[in-house]
Amino acid sequence: MTRQLELLCFGTRPGQGNAALVLLDDESDAAQRQVLAQASGAGACVFIDGAADNRTLDFYYPHMRSPLCVHATLAAARVLLDDMAGPLVVRTALRGQALTLHRRADDIYIEVAAQPAPSPRLSDALAVRLIPGIALMSAPAVASVGSPKLLLEVQDSAALRALRPDLPAIQVWGKEHGISGCYAWCRRPDGALEGRNFNHLEEAHEDSATGVAAGALTVLLGRSLEVHQGGNFGKPCLLRTVLERGTLLIGGAVEPARRDGKL
Repeated sequence: MTRQLELLCFGTRPGQGNAALVLLDDESDAAQRQVLAQASGAGACVFIDGAADNRTLDFYYPHMRSPLCVHATLAAARVLLDDMAGPLVVRTALRGQALTLHRRADDIYIEVAAQPAPSPRLSDALAVRLIPGIALMSAPAVASVGSPKLLLEVQDSAALRALRPDLPAIQVWGKEHGISGCYAWCRRPDGALEGRNFNHLEEAHEDSATGVAAGALTVLLGRSLEVHQGGNFGKPCLLRTVLERGTLLIGGAVEPARRDGKL
């Protein structure tokens, strides 16, 4: 029988964060899993398959299967590392990408690496077509740690929060070029970054935290980061990345959604 656990990832305080549903002992096929993910109400679902020494993570958003979802990986890691410190190596279902899971004190991290990214023709005009009215502070770029993102820098938090993306256009362009949506971001006065992810077709499904985007930004900027997200709709999250000697970690707080704190 399938076992389901809901966890909150990247929250800035207890009881907050980006929710992910972890499913174990599930024997359904990909089509059935997509239906389940759509009906679950969760922003992301991850199915843990395989034996203890050969774990595979299979990711689903309500509208699509994904090669990688970092916050769902962190949720799975919190379950898998509940009785051990790690590290633990797992693989993604779609691409076989190796991910190393770590637990550091109360936070969970995954170790990833920069991945080959598509190289479509990019321009300010493309950015405006996808997000009408956007004004860029640097050249658009694509980077990836497993799920490529179009990265678009804007002036400040006010400009970021005012963006109104054309979500269907982003979906069409992303599918054409193998890119998982747009991530608009800005630099904050405190040295951290702030971002918004535009990937889902429905505005109400905007992510409160997007780990693959934080990883892509780390690859682009070449340094460790703190990235704030979700504050524009009352779900503040904090994503941390650590870049040391070529090793890239993405992580933050992860806790069970249940009040008793049990998995």
